[in-house]
Amino acid sequence: MSSLTKFVGLKLGSDAANLAPYHTMFHFVFAYAFLSTRGLKNYLKIDHNVSPREDTSKYGERAVAEGMITRRQLNLLKRNEGAHANSVENFPVFVASTLFATVAGVSNAQINGACTIYTAARIVFAVSYLAIERAKYSYVRSLAWWAGNLACLNLLWAAGKALDITA
Repeated sequence: MSSLTKFVGLKLGSDAANLAPYHTMFHFVFAYAFLSTRGLKNYLKIDHNVSPREDTSKYGERAVAEGMITRRQLNLLKRNEGAHANSVENFPVFVASTLFATVAGVSNAQINGACTIYTAARIVFAVSYLAIERAKYSYVRSLAWWAGNLACLNLLWAAGKALDITA
């Protein structure tokens, strides 16, 4: 159990390793591969490699009208596109915050803790984006988005304090 708590960043001590590079690798694969729409589009047989960014907007409605996919499947695909785009857009914020914190000398325990919170928040964000179809429950996604961004802002704030940018 102690190695698991250390791995996810919950070991509070000066000997904890900085796990930001591993979280960064996870988030790259998570954003650019796992949340990519290519797998779902291939599964639904509406993938057009010549112009993949138009699959949903150009061919989605036609696929529903022709009975190739259901409206619910098209809506899932649209939510998948949104989750993918948001994860790709958010990736640089995460990388920047962990780099600033590392370079500024923020403690590894604080970096690891923020990375763990960010990772958990982004997983909840993605699952809720893909799974939640009702507006009243969609705020789970918004809360997860804010939790992840607050973890990044926490690291940027700590980096600013460590660099003493106000002096």
